[in-house]
Amino acid sequence: MIGSCSIDLTVQSDRRPLAGETVIGRSLTLSPGGKGANQAVAAARLGAQVNMVGCVGDDDYGRQIISNLKDNGVDTSYVQTISEQSSGTAHITLAEGDNSIIVIKGANDSVSKSVVDEAGPALESADIVLLQLEIPLPAVVYTIELCRRLNVPVLLNPAPVSPIREEVLHHVTYLTPNQHEAALLFTSGVDQALKKYPNQLLVTKGSQGVRFFDGKEIRNIAAFQTAAVDTTGAGDTFNGAFAVAVSEGKPIHDSILFANAAAALSVRKLGAQSGMPDREQVESLLKEHQNTDIG
Repeated sequence: MIGSCSIDLTVQSDRRPLAGETVIGRSLTLSPGGKGANQAVAAARLGAQVNMVGCVGDDDYGRQIISNLKDNGVDTSYVQTISEQSSGTAHITLAEGDNSIIVIKGANDSVSKSVVDEAGPALESADIVLLQLEIPLPAVVYTIELCRRLNVPVLLNPAPVSPIREEVLHHVTYLTPNQHEAALLFTSGVDQALKKYPNQLLVTKGSQGVRFFDGKEIRNIAAFQTAAVDTTGAGDTFNGAFAVAVSEGKPIHDSILFANAAAALSVRKLGAQSGMPDREQVESLLKEHQNTDIG
């Protein structure tokens, strides 16, 4: 896992304030987050051996981030502490049934080619490498090229969305934008892009499931319906779980189904990581729905 490590500051409110307006919120929660760390924790809870590669600040938040990763079984040997730099933070508003997020990169902006090179032994032995875009794009592109030379599969979750050269996308094994990110990445049309990247481009659509092109037709793998408390970590849970499933050799359809189940379970608690399920919970949910036509 090469990506961001942050602290989430989550505010709950009945509604979002308009420009220039102040509203009274209901609660404030501080919890570990960052897309990289979230996906690392999601994968580790499902039984994967995970190495986290990233940067934190030399502050209390940084120490909390590393402690939390260790508590969840994530190897932090390649997480560097950057002096005179604050740890990354995400400022999340939960209101009106959804979330809005402002990310401050902080030390995550220090993830560089040299940080990636330090983790060379872990990359060489990896079954899959996960990347997101909360770290500098040059480090992401460098990692994709390095993994191509090492013949290591790469999953890129292009969030927050940023323009990426087409030749770089062709070297990614799996690309997992949500429907909004896909529309920005592929201005010529998402369906056309799906057909261009068979079994590679997976477009996540929240409660509407996941779309991909299997080489013959565009498929939609339905989501598991559940009562959502906080959707903040659902996408990260999906990515971590999908990576676990494909690294174990599951077919893409089954891997998506496994990841959908994990994502559905993750939204039942407040906080990006607090609801992330373990393997037994995911397999139990899959067993409950094995006779339904959810796929």
